Amino acid sequence: MQEFYPLGGDELLLFKTSISFIDHLQEFLGALLTTCTLVIPPFNELKENSFYVHDFLQAYTINRLISVPSLMRMILPALDSPYNIRVQSSLKTLVLSGEVFPISLWEMLYKLLPKTTILNLYGSTEVSGDCSYFDCKRLLSILENEALDSVPIGMPMSNCDLVLLGEDSPMQGEIYVGGLCIAKGYYCDFSASSQEFVKLPICSSSGCFVSDLKCHHYFKTGDFARLLHSGDLVFMGRKDRTLKVNGQRIALEEVESTLLGYPGVVDAAVVSRRGQVEVALLEAHLVMRQKDVGSEILRASIRSWMLDKLPLAMIPRYFFFLESFPATSSGKVDYAQLACMTSSIKLDPSEFDNIQSTELLQVIKKAFCDALMVEMVSDDDDFFKMGGNSILAAHVSHSLEMDMRLLYIFPSPMKLQMALMGKEGLRAINGRANANLAHEESLLSNLKSPSLHSFRPRGRILRLCDKSDDFSGKRQKVDSDYYRSSMRISLGDGYPWDCNPFQVPCSFSRCNKLIYEGSHEGKDLCQKFIEVEIPRNKRVDMKEVWKVHMESCIDASPLVVFKDQDVFVFIGSHSFKFLCINAKSGFVQWETKLEGRIECSAAIIGDFSQVVVGCYQGIIYFIDLHSGSICWHFQTCGEVKCQPVVDECRNLVWCGSHDCNLYALDYRSYCCVYKLSCGGSIYGSPVIDKVRNTLYVASTSGRVTAVSIKAMPFSELWLRELEAPVFGSLSVYSKTGNVLCCLVDGHVIALDASGSTIWKVKTGGPIFAGPCTSYALPSQALICSRDGRIYSFELEKGGLLWEHNLGDPITSSAYVDENLQLVSNFLHLSDRLICVCTSSGSVYVLRIPSDSDGALSRLSEDVVKEFGRLDLQGNIFSSPVMIGGRIFIGCRDDYMYCLQLKSEEVNGL
Repeated sequence: MQEFYPLGGDELLLFKTSISFIDHLQEFLGALLTTCTLVIPPFNELKENSFYVHDFLQAYTINRLISVPSLMRMILPALDSPYNIRVQSSLKTLVLSGEVFPISLWEMLYKLLPKTTILNLYGSTEVSGDCSYFDCKRLLSILENEALDSVPIGMPMSNCDLVLLGEDSPMQGEIYVGGLCIAKGYYCDFSASSQEFVKLPICSSSGCFVSDLKCHHYFKTGDFARLLHSGDLVFMGRKDRTLKVNGQRIALEEVESTLLGYPGVVDAAVVSRRGQVEVALLEAHLVMRQKDVGSEILRASIRSWMLDKLPLAMIPRYFFFLESFPATSSGKVDYAQLACMTSSIKLDPSEFDNIQSTELLQVIKKAFCDALMVEMVSDDDDFFKMGGNSILAAHVSHSLEMDMRLLYIFPSPMKLQMALMGKEGLRAINGRANANLAHEESLLSNLKSPSLHSFRPRGRILRLCDKSDDFSGKRQKVDSDYYRSSMRISLGDGYPWDCNPFQVPCSFSRCNKLIYEGSHEGKDLCQKFIEVEIPRNKRVDMKEVWKVHMESCIDASPLVVFKDQDVFVFIGSHSFKFLCINAKSGFVQWETKLEGRIECSAAIIGDFSQVVVGCYQGIIYFIDLHSGSICWHFQTCGEVKCQPVVDECRNLVWCGSHDCNLYALDYRSYCCVYKLSCGGSIYGSPVIDKVRNTLYVASTSGRVTAVSIKAMPFSELWLRELEAPVFGSLSVYSKTGNVLCCLVDGHVIALDASGSTIWKVKTGGPIFAGPCTSYALPSQALICSRDGRIYSFELEKGGLLWEHNLGDPITSSAYVDENLQLVSNFLHLSDRLICVCTSSGSVYVLRIPSDSDGALSRLSEDVVKEFGRLDLQGNIFSSPVMIGGRIFIGCRDDYMYCLQLKSEEVNGL
């Protein structure tokens, strides 16, 4: 290698490989022999967080990096940042070895590091590390004539000889290595040495000599390769794990690698056995995240999922589910023992294909009925035409243990049954999933253009102080000694919307999340507050103030920002557009077209200069608040539906992705500083306990992970596997440190700071939204369920305080209006208003007694009063934001709405 890609004394080389792996010799000896500078990072830090590799590349301007492909794939998000320019200019050579180098990974590296020489090396310990190399600069010309899945391993290095010996063709076979590089044998193991280190004749009719060097002593690698027309070798698999099925050569490693991509699979091992007619049959042994697995539906789902990825001959006939795999003394999977475990089981080759179709069809129809809340569906009913949507599709996919995208391709019970049984396959999924998701959008109609209303400022000031007793660090405690004035106001015009009712910049988003500008965090703040006297049995009207057409349906929840004298609403839709709307008039300040549909609610960074939002293309955007221009973006490997969480103390944005990872993005340095695998897709927002410097995140696998963020490097404290997926955001009760989790199966669980269950309750239906907590109702957690009810549970003990039935399923979170308080007379306790939206399109405002003293016993249902209601023309999955009697909500009729409670009665206070 020194001959063609020499190291010079002025170069910097990173030493990151363990000394137990032979590649460390390239780094350590390479630097010593060429007098290069060797940068040695703390190995414990590299082990805890692989992203430190990128930090050292950037900080020390490393010139050469030796790595395995999987590590480079892991740090791709860090490479895809504005600060990657420094790495692009400094990193001259990237050497990859030790694993198969996929073409897809090369394409990404080629795009991110266009000036870097990328080499792919092949070898083993027996041949002193490496014996062949390939320069990826030649790959583009090779791909014009060859269809490859992996980067070639190239040609022999100097003083190395490669020979292919095969049965079928002289252009492919097992790799034999000769030359000065090979070892003499294995220490104290002559029998193994005689088998692996062999002599070959100089000429062989069945062999292909790749180099001109003629040796007699060769190492038998056990690896298969194919010779390309360019003279390069491409790796095909291991001999001991390669077999023929129906005349087709199969590498079991490729089948295992494919199975690892199925959601929920932790580990996979594939073995073969002979059937009744001596036909090789494949068995897949799987370790799943969830323990209660093994149904025929899951087997059929996995098999159908593989049909689009592998030839039919490579699809396993049988699937077995284990808790763990037997291991050899070296820690590797013991395939021989796996095969023995099932050798006594009499297997019928037609067993898998004879699943009782009627039974499977009934299971599918029941899953449809449960999600749609209907009594019956027919074989040909279309799930989406019956009212199905992405949330309900997630419910069906969880019930049937299948990929949710399958339902968009096969929306009827009969079609889905055939797909699960492998009769139609999944060839329509890759590359077309997003197009099929548009099926829901075509069912919606357009409404009229926005109308504008005027506002008159009124109100009174309430002092806020003592942040130590807030909930989740979101709010300061209310001072009970607020003063009254003799103002006479009405509900509709009492709140001061023509001026900023807050002293400092602040933002409101779903579940009563309120954030102040970072410089004011923890200080005494004032905000406008009104109190209106209305009899308890009085109902009011709800009027439309303005609406903005978003060109497609809206599932995201609005972000409302008060800054200076302006009030903005930030919202995105399925049309790929992200808008900034004047909250007073409905005028669109700016709009930005992103690269994918937007279901992610936005957040705002600590200095209130940028908003953060994700899209279905896996990109997290940082957008200038005033102009709408994109400041920078970060690419994940899956859809982003999780609302980002801003950690202003550390200048970080935490955001999850469908790729099962949680990312910590430094919005000042424009880079990713931490990445955590969470075992499943992340739909709900994580939550930060600022008192204990702990972050909690949950995923659709049902896993909750606690991370210590007190200081870098961050570390996992614990993880807890729950019984069902978590789609909603988490919430923390800062007084006790308890974490609230809402599960799809209808349970609500409170975990303490150590991960132990404090209390657990059950609602009457699935839950897809997070709990709503508010300083205005300090004793309660409000939970909305698909059974049509809103529940109030006591935060500390989980007791049911009250419940109210709205009759229609609820998918989004509730919101408590903290800037409006109602009284029926001066002797009566104050009441609070809660906004709840049903999936069918109804916007409700409920009136309940306040529990400002923190002690509220269970209330009868008649105490919860319906205060106002307005029916919109589309389904609602967006969570509302309600401030001073004004409601901001997105709808699936393609409009963003601003609504206002309106009362003609003028009440003296």
